[in-house]
Amino acid sequence: MADLKNCTVRTRKFMTNRLLSRKQFVVDVLHPGRPNVSKAELKEKLAKLYEVRDVQTVFVFGFRTQFGGGKSTGFGLIYDNLEAAKKYEPKYRLIRNGLATKVEKSRKQMKERKNRAKKIRGVKKTKAGDVAKGKKK
Repeated sequence: MADLKNCTVRTRKFMTNRLLSRKQFVVDVLHPGRPNVSKAELKEKLAKLYEVRDVQTVFVFGFRTQFGGGKSTGFGLIYDNLEAAKKYEPKYRLIRNGLATKVEKSRKQMKERKNRAKKIRGVKKTKAGDVAKGKKK
């Protein structure tokens, strides 16, 4: 827990996005003497900073550590509620934050879909994932 006090979180370019019902901002983290700060720790700090009830509505991503260390910069989003987060966040970020589960497809299914799509051109490729409709050459 001593490490928690060893980093400073600052936000800039703060904006309230009413269309997507969220607050968005750039996050600057100062962490001298540490390689980096975990995203879970950052989410907790941001939730405390902006007085958010549910930590699951906080999303942080895109962090890059500056050369030489000691400072990282990334992006943060705080949704008004969990429904808005599930509606507007990309699937992969929901999976990373534990709000959705990844659908595991078998290797054979993916290869069959790819080979069906190779035979079709244009917009119809999206429907290639469906069953091939008795079409033979």
